[in-house]
Amino acid sequence: MVKPPDRVLLGYLESYDPHVTRLVLALREVVLEEAPEAVESISKGYAVAIGFSFTGKPLKDGFCHIVACSSYVNLGFNRGALLPDPNGVLAGTGKLIRHLTIRSEADLERPLVRKYLQAAIEQAPRPPRGTPGRAPTAGPRMALEAALTAHPRSAERRSQPPELAAESGGIRHPSHRRPLYESSGGRGERVMCRTVPSGPPR
Repeated sequence: MVKPPDRVLLGYLESYDPHVTRLVLALREVVLEEAPEAVESISKGYAVAIGFSFTGKPLKDGFCHIVACSSYVNLGFNRGALLPDPNGVLAGTGKLIRHLTIRSEADLERPLVRKYLQAAIEQAPRPPRGTPGRAPTAGPRMALEAALTAHPRSAERRSQPPELAAESGGIRHPSHRRPLYESSGGRGERVMCRTVPSGPPR
């Protein structure tokens, strides 16, 4: 049984069309069915995003992410450029990230969705034996990059050096209720992050 969505995620999704909210939650269930021990890192920037990893470090070790757009949802793969894609269905031109666009429940039910998820999970880093699969805070850069895939000016912003976002701004625990990240792109974009423990509901 997949654990219920975090109330923070549900709050972030309130501003979206119910159709998009349903797609996000249904796609989240698919990811967690394939990787029940995955750690969720929830963020809100240009769009609401959920990053998934086995270590709680979505920037370094994330294997996929969900991005809620205005009328559809993207399922992104952090190392998508390294995934087998014989039919060329993965979209994106960046160095590593690729995505599938989910516009309906029918899209979500296509077998290729789980096929690519399973391949991404196989290549995902795992925590060393004997260590818990979570971290106290989430790295925000991955979530920002994921959200930018849905933003109209994403191509322009991807032209910035990748180190730029990582070097700017500080990281704080969500309980401070302050922005965890403030970009140096000149527009003061902010991304709020929250890490959700893995495992079945208690």
